[in-house]
Amino acid sequence: MSANRTVYFVFSRLQRHFNTRTAHTTAGGCRVISGSRLLLQHPLPGSAVCCRNVSSKSVPPKAPDTSLFVPVSLKTDDPADGTVGAELTQPLDKNELLKVLNKFYKRKEMQKLAADHGLDARLFHQAFVSFRKYVLEMTSLPADLHIILSDICCNAGHIDDIYPYFMRHAKQIFPMLDCMDDLRKISDLRVPPNWYPEARAIQRKVIFHSGPTNSGKTYHAIQRYLAAKSGVYCGPLKLLAHEIFEKSNAAGVPCDLVTGEERTFVDPEGRAAGHVACTIEMCSVNTPYEVAVIDEIQMIRDPSRGWAWTRALLGLCAEEIHVCGEAAAVDFIQELMYTTGEEVEVHTYKRLTPFSVLDHAVETLDNLRPGDCIVCFSKNDIYSLNRQIEARGQECAVIYGSLPPGTKLSQAKKFNDPDDPCKILVATDAIGMGLNLSIKRIIFNSLVKPNINEKGEKQMETISTSQALQIAGRAGRFSSVFKEGEVTTMHRDDLPVLKEILSHSVDPVETAGLHPTAEQIEMFAYQLPDATLSNLVDIFVSLSQVDGLYFVCNIDDFKFLADMIQHIPLNLRSRYVFCTAPINKKQPFVCTSFLKFARQFSRDEPLTFNWVCRHIGWPLAAPRNIKDLVHLEAVHDVLDLYLWLSYRFMDMFPDTAAVRGIQQELDNIIQQGVRNITRLIRASDPNLSDPLQPQGQPPEQNAAAAAGSRSRSRGQRGSAETTEKSLASRLVKDGLLTPDLLKQLQREWSKSLRQEGEGQSLFSAELNNKSIKGKRKNKK
Repeated sequence: MSANRTVYFVFSRLQRHFNTRTAHTTAGGCRVISGSRLLLQHPLPGSAVCCRNVSSKSVPPKAPDTSLFVPVSLKTDDPADGTVGAELTQPLDKNELLKVLNKFYKRKEMQKLAADHGLDARLFHQAFVSFRKYVLEMTSLPADLHIILSDICCNAGHIDDIYPYFMRHAKQIFPMLDCMDDLRKISDLRVPPNWYPEARAIQRKVIFHSGPTNSGKTYHAIQRYLAAKSGVYCGPLKLLAHEIFEKSNAAGVPCDLVTGEERTFVDPEGRAAGHVACTIEMCSVNTPYEVAVIDEIQMIRDPSRGWAWTRALLGLCAEEIHVCGEAAAVDFIQELMYTTGEEVEVHTYKRLTPFSVLDHAVETLDNLRPGDCIVCFSKNDIYSLNRQIEARGQECAVIYGSLPPGTKLSQAKKFNDPDDPCKILVATDAIGMGLNLSIKRIIFNSLVKPNINEKGEKQMETISTSQALQIAGRAGRFSSVFKEGEVTTMHRDDLPVLKEILSHSVDPVETAGLHPTAEQIEMFAYQLPDATLSNLVDIFVSLSQVDGLYFVCNIDDFKFLADMIQHIPLNLRSRYVFCTAPINKKQPFVCTSFLKFARQFSRDEPLTFNWVCRHIGWPLAAPRNIKDLVHLEAVHDVLDLYLWLSYRFMDMFPDTAAVRGIQQELDNIIQQGVRNITRLIRASDPNLSDPLQPQGQPPEQNAAAAAGSRSRSRGQRGSAETTEKSLASRLVKDGLLTPDLLKQLQREWSKSLRQEGEGQSLFSAELNNKSIKGKRKNKK
């Protein structure tokens, strides 16, 4: 034994202090109480692990994604034992110390031992860099570590003696290493049926109403809902919830309405009615009902929202569960219900009115006829087509996703009214659900739309069979004046592609979505108090285990909001609620408002009506151009955000009624703008090709992206008012438009303007696919 160690033992009384300090350090990572014991003593409702036992024969836990482990910053305060180590031995030579540490790092045995304790190569390197910096930069090290290092430098100790102190440091900067088993238990998402003991306590009857669009499947489920003593309708859209709310009350069955932004009670004193129509995320899994209806059950596989259908299907406390959806979901729902011990009774329906795919495309807007609906997948296409149709003397209604519900209903009513001259509709796939429209012929302007894949990445994809059928099924609805529907495309080359898509069967549903609950994230935060909310969710998903029937939903939007407000001081539960707000992260004004709401909330200052009016610049004027209209739509979303938060933080968002009042006024202003949308398009910025184009993305990039897909490029033939030195000249320069064709378009546009009585010499930069299709292929 070295002399240094002999001296050290004289000071063994310090050992108790060292052990206490080490235990305190470890507690900083795991808070002393083990997670498993915490779960047994304090079960939380809705958590994934408090209601079941995990079999010891379960599959081995997967290795965590250690790239998500963010090292914790350590305080550099001098240790409590001061300079005892230096007094017992001697000051350390930094150069010798560096050599010793580097030798330790290169020891394969140490790397393997560290890997056995949870430090893979990535974490081992990060921990070593931090440990080396700590050792070399600290003015005085803890006495035990100082003496060990002094012995090694004097050849009186073995280099492997550093390992316990290295691991102690590693667990300080990576506290998750000490509680990995507890984190795995918290994030265990197997056997979701056991999360809902109230639903498992009753024997539910599950009836699946299976059929295509316009087959009456939802109608039959709603009839049973209306006949029941109590019931809940769960739909994917606010419009559908509103429709059932109105139908139920009109039929003499008192029904309340619950959406994320609205609570409407039919009872004047606010007592809950026996029936409620709600959006799927807002359904209660604690309230008992006689009948529950879950609409569009195939959306249980939706990458972002599927968890809401899973929760409703497994958790609703109803004697009868009526699910409505595509036949492609029947086998999966039967398999899922097998895990709950519940059988599924299947009722199959056929389409009430037929629709046929035509053998010819429309090819030109001159061939439009009353009852036509052109379906686009971008706002820019809608603006362009609307202007071209009205330039031909026909009135046109428009419907797209970001329009307020009142405006959508107003445009739908205008199109459906037999006495209104508006007989043409231009819409996105927003018409696929929630609106009753009298459509004779569906015309696909394009077969390519932006989509979010399983990794959360945006990509352009040909529409699926399910999407195509959902849209095509809007033609010839049973309740409309057209008893037979027709489906075709705008462009000739797209027609065989559409027929091919519709000839396939819909891909069967194979998995259901899940999402971490606030309680689970809170337990994670208890174990990892220094981690950000975004990092907590990442680690949760990395460690989560699901069986083959489930997947974890995409959480990119949640993380985006979490990162945005990370610097704002909020408690974890409030932060979690804010991050589940349904906002469009592509709208800068909405994101800015979200940030301001969170900051005001963190100051414990109520967001009053006057405060909101100052922020949005109320009162707002009628839109003068498309850019103004887009801004008004964003303001409407901001008011939706206020209302959504007001039902979760009533004290901090107190002026719900006043905000709802100006939102209704704003809806009327937007309706007026949409009625005059052609005039707004003409008044828009000449260089503006897409009002929703992300800031900083050059138009050339959009043109290149458009050229990447023939169908998509045909769908983006929007004509924009421009000058020789802007879009027109750029298209000619890029070979997308010939000079002769440009002159022809100028003449046609000038003639159109004269017919409308306008004297301005503007011209359209409208693309003609037939003339440039070959050139676009070459640009690929």
